[in-house]
Amino acid sequence: MSEFVIYHNPRCGKSRSALALLRERGVEPEIVEYLKTPPDAATLARLLAALGQPAEQLLRKGEAVFKEKYKGESRDEAGWIEAMVADPILIERPIVVRGNRAVVGRPPEAVAALLD
Repeated sequence: MSEFVIYHNPRCGKSRSALALLRERGVEPEIVEYLKTPPDAATLARLLAALGQPAEQLLRKGEAVFKEKYKGESRDEAGWIEAMVADPILIERPIVVRGNRAVVGRPPEAVAALLD
């Protein structure tokens, strides 16, 4: 099992770039294609703790599903996590995890912070 995990969408250029950066640095992460294998609420809560940010900041508010189902809503932490479990396309990508630390790879170079 790898020391690194990437929550990856292979159709996303930023996600592909972050994965390529890891591989260029000699890291072969565990790849979780989160649209095929969505994280559950507990996993999302752990990811958010590792990121050090609230759930609402992890939302992709430009996605059509956000605009159709959630725009203008006010939810608590559990409510936004529930939305991401129901519609994983809302999860910002890629998320790279190493131990108890995580970063969103936007820009892809942000993953370098985990390589030290």
